[in-house]
Amino acid sequence: MSEQQAEIDRYWMRRALDLAERAEREYDEIPVGAVLVSEAGELLGEGWNRNIGLHDPSAHAEIVAMRDGGQRIGNHRLVGATLYVTLEPCAMCAMAMVHARVARVVFGAFDPKTGAAGSVFDLLADPRHNHRVAVLGGVLGDEAGARLSAYFRRKRGKAV
Repeated sequence: MSEQQAEIDRYWMRRALDLAERAEREYDEIPVGAVLVSEAGELLGEGWNRNIGLHDPSAHAEIVAMRDGGQRIGNHRLVGATLYVTLEPCAMCAMAMVHARVARVVFGAFDPKTGAAGSVFDLLADPRHNHRVAVLGGVLGDEAGARLSAYFRRKRGKAV
């Protein structure tokens, strides 16, 4: 990968991290943010975790961003798009990316419990699917992981 592409990836991941911070600050949601970007580098959609507040188990940041993007372009197919997300996608989100034909996912922190982009499962590269999504993990991962860890430490502290 070129240094130019690496800088583009960091730029959009910073935007996703800003959305993750907003999720926690404004909605007390788990701080995960996502940004959907077209092949031409245009913002198509963005989102953050909304599953707690919306009482919707499918309202993960990735799904919210893909819904936003689909609405903006008037299509359920997100061909050529890159999805930037602060946490490795789960199985639900990974399969939604396959169905939407997302070209690439770039994520921050690895998820050793439910990650489906190489950590626990590798759904995005499974040759049995009719579409595969290119994966790049660990982009600004330390920052993303630290934000998640701090959130859960704070939550556990409240419960004590």
